[in-house]
Amino acid sequence: MYSVFSHIIGSINDLIYSFVLIILLLGAGLYFTFRTRMVQLRMLPEAIRVVGEKSGREHTVSAFEALMVSTASRVGTGNIVGVAGAICIGGYGAVFWMWFIAVIGGALAFVESTLAQIYKVRDHHGGSYGGPSYYIQAALNSRLLGVVFAVVLIAAYAGGFNMLTSFNLIATMRGYAFYQQINVPVVGGAILAVLVAVCTFGGGKRLVKITGILVPVMGVLYILMALVVMLLNFRLLPEVIRYIVQGAFDFQAIFGGFAGSAVMQGVKRGLFSNEAGVGSAPNAAAAADVSHPVKQGLVQMLSVFIDTILVCTATAMTCLCSGVVPDPSMADGASYVQLALRTVFGTAGPIFITVAMLLFAFTTLLGNLFYCRGCLNYIAGRTLGRQAMGLFHIIASAAVFLGAQMELNLVWDVAELLLGLMALINLPVILLLGHTALECLADYTRQKGQGNDPVFHAASIHLKQKTDFWS
Repeated sequence: MYSVFSHIIGSINDLIYSFVLIILLLGAGLYFTFRTRMVQLRMLPEAIRVVGEKSGREHTVSAFEALMVSTASRVGTGNIVGVAGAICIGGYGAVFWMWFIAVIGGALAFVESTLAQIYKVRDHHGGSYGGPSYYIQAALNSRLLGVVFAVVLIAAYAGGFNMLTSFNLIATMRGYAFYQQINVPVVGGAILAVLVAVCTFGGGKRLVKITGILVPVMGVLYILMALVVMLLNFRLLPEVIRYIVQGAFDFQAIFGGFAGSAVMQGVKRGLFSNEAGVGSAPNAAAAADVSHPVKQGLVQMLSVFIDTILVCTATAMTCLCSGVVPDPSMADGASYVQLALRTVFGTAGPIFITVAMLLFAFTTLLGNLFYCRGCLNYIAGRTLGRQAMGLFHIIASAAVFLGAQMELNLVWDVAELLLGLMALINLPVILLLGHTALECLADYTRQKGQGNDPVFHAASIHLKQKTDFWS
């Protein structure tokens, strides 16, 4: 029964990523890249400037804090073992397609997060929350579709992704002697579940504060480690770059076995890593207190670059510049990363990656659960109390424990399938509503051109729907 279920999930997953999702993702990404005149590159300096702006009110989330929550969810174990596994299966060229998805994904992240800001709703503390479910209902007048999206997101982030994160963390411990001496999946899964429960019971603001501290620290340390590996093996760098480009356009290999090709593996891992267009980051973006929706759209666009261009590239270069040749036998990713770091740093290498995985996993688990809060409120039609939210956190912590016990193929397929379903709902919606975000961008640009700090009013773009913050 288990093998049959795993086969069904895997087959559906391959179908979605082989045809439907790749076409939709690339098409939507290129469309918004051209319509925004490459906002992800053109306004990158402005995004860096805006991220430092402070929140002006108590009980609200700043642009930087919202960025850290979304980056905490984006930057996770998939950035390490997921990227390494994609290279082992799809070859060097998978790295190129991850880069490409990140570039066009920046435009998608901008549009969906700007929409989330426009249609966000007010909470009882004066702060805000929102996301795709809210702009689906406000702009398309479909609560049913909004509920469907919210349910899929909760299943994906509290279930599939958190189970995968737990599994990946435990997988990095298989190379240690104590793994054989104690039941690490049970013991480690239980400890991780308890730690998550302790943090989540502190509420949304505690999640924001914890991720705001851990994400910058772990990201900087990890990138510095990758730079050290590249400097120690700088002679291999030109050859690695050449292999990446050659592998990306090896059409015989691509069409000879598409499911394991560089294109599919790069797109899957790129989408899984940066989540652009999926509809997850808008849940964090809606919580930010900014004077104009475009500001948070730019900030979330920046998160895509942090995730893929910096952190995923750090993993790829760490592995490929180590001199260890990728092989399908290391498809779990963890064994490839550990072998690469052991080759460069000796026994200290695997220890570093285990610590990095622990930090990446922990912040991912917390960031994922922050996303679910707004969706639970949406389904309930009100802000849920501590008891209801506490019950959810108990169930979510149990999923963390369960994930540590699962098998490689099934846990990845479940997470990727749920992610794909979110994208299949969100991408058509933002294509329908994209004109609103584009008009908002034009309003922002116009005010900047006049030398003003942009302030948004719904009437400025003739928005028909009433909003909690901008009307």
